[in-house]
Amino acid sequence: MDRRQFLKEIGFSATVLSLAGCGAIEAKVQAAGKKPNIVFIMADDLGCRELGCYGQRKIKTPNIDQMAAEGMRFTDFYTGTPVCAPARCNLVTGMHGGHAFIRDNAEVGTWESFDGQLPLPAGIETFATMLKRRGYATGAFGKWGLGAVGSTGDPLNQGFDRFVGYNCQRHAHNLYPEFLVSDKDKMPLEGNTGGLTGRQYAPQVIADHMLDFVRENKDKPFFVYFPTVLPHLALQAPQEEIDAYKGQWPETPYEGESYQPHPTPRACYAAMISIMDKHVGQLMALLEELALDDNTIVFFTSDNGTTYLKNQVDYEFFNSVGNFRGLKGSVYEGGIRVPLVVRWPGRIKPGAVTAYPAILYDVMATLADITDSKPAAETDGISFLPTLLSKPRRQKKHEYLFWDFAGYGGQLAVRMGKWKGVKRDLQKNPDTPLELYDLEKDISEKNNVADRYPLVAQKIEGIMLSARTKPSTPQFQFGKYPEPADNREL
Repeated sequence: MDRRQFLKEIGFSATVLSLAGCGAIEAKVQAAGKKPNIVFIMADDLGCRELGCYGQRKIKTPNIDQMAAEGMRFTDFYTGTPVCAPARCNLVTGMHGGHAFIRDNAEVGTWESFDGQLPLPAGIETFATMLKRRGYATGAFGKWGLGAVGSTGDPLNQGFDRFVGYNCQRHAHNLYPEFLVSDKDKMPLEGNTGGLTGRQYAPQVIADHMLDFVRENKDKPFFVYFPTVLPHLALQAPQEEIDAYKGQWPETPYEGESYQPHPTPRACYAAMISIMDKHVGQLMALLEELALDDNTIVFFTSDNGTTYLKNQVDYEFFNSVGNFRGLKGSVYEGGIRVPLVVRWPGRIKPGAVTAYPAILYDVMATLADITDSKPAAETDGISFLPTLLSKPRRQKKHEYLFWDFAGYGGQLAVRMGKWKGVKRDLQKNPDTPLELYDLEKDISEKNNVADRYPLVAQKIEGIMLSARTKPSTPQFQFGKYPEPADNREL
């Protein structure tokens, strides 16, 4: 019988126990001089309404739902950019798109070489280098997307002691690959040919290595970064997992124009999300087994909204982004608003929900606050630790949240309180007019009110100019920049 079941059976509620024991747990941890373990899980292309705790009714996610019941759920959390590589750059460096080194997916090398994406430069500060200075064992498991093996962006050159997964995002487009990367070497996956199915399901292989890292470092503080490749396409999952959903809904087979074909895309997509949820459950069970549960803070989020490839992911059927406008690649709410669930027994009140607007580039500042660290370089983030600890009066707030995205035609966005400003297609027209939305009245961003509130529109236009620096990579350059150029870019 595990600890929670025992406590339930002797008649105590989880909420009462957590609140009553909060001070005792905190005192015990401080007396022992223990640094909290940190786990940061990031899903890949998971919509903000694809979890049960965010209203999903078709796909089962019991473990993440339990995390939310035992921790805090954010209703207004955002990614820093609505596609893979730049969102990961925002996360690991704490810089928003206007200052970040990587502002869109950018390939290097050849398609066949898996050289991957534009690498982070040498000497950059990441959340891993920051925590490593504080004595943390650091491991990354999943999709990296910020530099190939041996490059300056290699995770082993960016503060991580251990890496298992896909360095290259393109390589991650198959979940039964012939190999994964283990540190700096290829790790063959016997029985896999890169087809629709195989013997070794890469997401589970990666999760197993993540769990091994936790076991190996159970006696020291550890930081686990787990950017799972699920539920990003291609549609691939073990058949027994698909069978749990097969036959529940009508299906239109996907013939495979861009990714691997699949006969039951709805069942497979649901299975991929449930597999991701099972990996979360495996982690939580291990933390409890190793008696690390009370001294480990676990974050769960997504890198951006659901993919727009409807013939593979039926986002309308699954209500993947609710009534938000936009999907992956868009700076409208459906592309950038993502789930965030955080659990830390004895510190975060069970069942808490917050509407505090936070963003992916806040994570580095938050981890610094949790571990009493200080980043070596200035970041754009604000710690949301006071919100996690239910101390709203101590919570600093952003004047605005900012998105600078060179992809999908060039886009800018600002959220300033209830106001949201958007500019699109800036590569074609740097003077494209601003769209303005009142998110309190118009969460679906249907009614452009820029003409009715010219002073608000003018202020947001000013932010869009002043918050940007000119990137050194030409393909990230679009629109206008302040003069003289601010050299704050990493």
